Amino acid sequence: MTSVIFGVGIGLVILIAVWLVAICVGLLSLRTKRNIGNITILIAALFTIIFALIPLDTKTPTPHVYRSNDDFVEHVINSEFPVVVNFHADWCEPCKKLTPTLKEMIEPLTNIDLAVVDVEKHPELVESFEVKAVPAVVALRNGQVVDKFIGLVEKDMITKLMDKLDTRKK
Repeated sequence: MTSVIFGVGIGLVILIAVWLVAICVGLLSLRTKRNIGNITILIAALFTIIFALIPLDTKTPTPHVYRSNDDFVEHVINSEFPVVVNFHADWCEPCKKLTPTLKEMIEPLTNIDLAVVDVEKHPELVESFEVKAVPAVVALRNGQVVDKFIGLVEKDMITKLMDKLDTRKK
């Protein structure tokens, strides 16, 4: 299991704040001739080492990014594996919930792939698959639509969709 501390951005801000405090205390301790400055800098150094040793979350799968229709056809339509195609948009709040759920559920599977299509960048795919709203999920096997749904759904519905795609269960 990997650990993420507040995400990378906030972790970096915390480290910078700790070092700023350590430097300020160090400079102030020069005036008072106390060793508290050295201790503060030592604590900041230990804090930095601890943050550096904690691994970033690298388990998140990275679905293929489609740059063209030909790329989509090659990797999705002609795929040897069934593919769950997630049509989403960056501005779509339900998409922000569904996409990570799909990634989490499909990542451990070796027999089903995930493709994420940005509807803003690929309107021709939206039209081809008759996507009327986002999020929309289309399940494909051998380039043919097996099932699809629109909207934010429960995990059990996603599981049923993946069961339809799982050729080992046939």
